[in-house]
Amino acid sequence: QPMSILSAVVNSLICYSPEIMDTANEEAMRNAVAAIISKVRTIAAFSYRKAMGLPFIYPDPVRSYCDNFLHMMFSLPNRPHQPTPEAVKALNLFLMLHADHEQNCSTSTVRIVGSAETNLFSSVSAGICALWGKLHGGANVAVAEMLRHLVDGGESTADFIERVKRKEVRLMGFGHRVYKTFDPRAKVLKRAVFDLLDAEKVRDPLIDKALELEQAALADDYFKERNLYPNVDFYSGMILRALKIPLNMYTVMFAIGRIPGWIAHWAEGNQGVRRLARPRQLYQGAVETPFVPLDLRNGL
Repeated sequence: QPMSILSAVVNSLICYSPEIMDTANEEAMRNAVAAIISKVRTIAAFSYRKAMGLPFIYPDPVRSYCDNFLHMMFSLPNRPHQPTPEAVKALNLFLMLHADHEQNCSTSTVRIVGSAETNLFSSVSAGICALWGKLHGGANVAVAEMLRHLVDGGESTADFIERVKRKEVRLMGFGHRVYKTFDPRAKVLKRAVFDLLDAEKVRDPLIDKALELEQAALADDYFKERNLYPNVDFYSGMILRALKIPLNMYTVMFAIGRIPGWIAHWAEGNQGVRRLARPRQLYQGAVETPFVPLDLRNGL
């Protein structure tokens, strides 16, 4: 599983840089930041190629960050992959738009773990594990799976929308905890998807279905009254699909984009007086409960 590999290998990087155990060592921290941002793309590309039975491709120091990642993903030993400028631009845009988004689950995890003066690699590894959850980083995978089900099953968009309104199924990629209108990141990614497809001169039935679903939902009062608009996950999976990134790598791509934001939060939390995070627990259960002898607990 690529996320398991990414988390484990990022955590193990401390073995090669033990000096960053001293979180007050600023030079070591700068080196660690550069190392982790650079190495995660190599780790991610390796995990994909290992799963596919393909040989490892070394990074090319002449290429840019995103160009290099696509090179390591899709090159063959005798035929280097040359991504188009549009593909490199689209991936760069995807990563920038995922760099930070306030106190979400994974970012809060990085800050809480880092508050114990845990090293940067281990803190980021914890964030990767939090992002792995299907309700967080896995949302764009759920969108792609929904679209695949619709295209393969032949269900009409109108029928699916009605089933959503009857609460029989969920419309993935709509609604957001923060945005009560169109997620601005979704607008940017939508344009990038179609620019990339136009440049590559290809059509994709899943992306056509995504556009059809978006139009149907935005025209329906049910969704407008509930402030359900496309979020970043609705089109982030589509741009990865257009880049030919496999589905099991979608959350890994999210992690690569989010790591600079995690690093910034970790660094901020380690400035000045450091305080260990300790969320307060408020008990809301029964004040008194009867004692049940062990032999009467029915295996509970």
